[in-house]
Amino acid sequence: MAKKILERFDRRAIEIIRKISPVVARISLFTVFFWFGILKIFNISPANPLVENLLEKTLPFIAFEQFIIFFSVFEMAIGVAFLIPKMERLAIALLIPHMFATAMPLILLPEITWQGFMTPTLEGQYIIKNLLIVALALGLASRLQPFNFGEKKND
Repeated sequence: MAKKILERFDRRAIEIIRKISPVVARISLFTVFFWFGILKIFNISPANPLVENLLEKTLPFIAFEQFIIFFSVFEMAIGVAFLIPKMERLAIALLIPHMFATAMPLILLPEITWQGFMTPTLEGQYIIKNLLIVALALGLASRLQPFNFGEKKND
């Protein structure tokens, strides 16, 4: 009897989680990208000095003041795209270069991102946590349906 109740509870819990997980994922990705982006625009993000250091190392001919606005809007656009149903492909397409760019300090700015061998600083941890963002985005991508370019379904 207890086994049946536990099995029913387990099935129902999994059913609910499967139903709400895409919505929770979308809202979470939107929140992180939009919030972090808007902090950068107002120059109150703790990541701004890291972004500035990376910009100096990679694209020194671009003024930080202009770049940070572009980067902020780019991050907010990723967030909005994740929030809007049917925009996942765009969000993921924008996410890919963003993740590469945000991982670059681990290699190009080791004095800021590492305090010792395999021991990240707080900035390094901030970057490494992006693996969770990638995993969450892949989870959403796994639910996508392939494009159907004019092929008719057999009913």
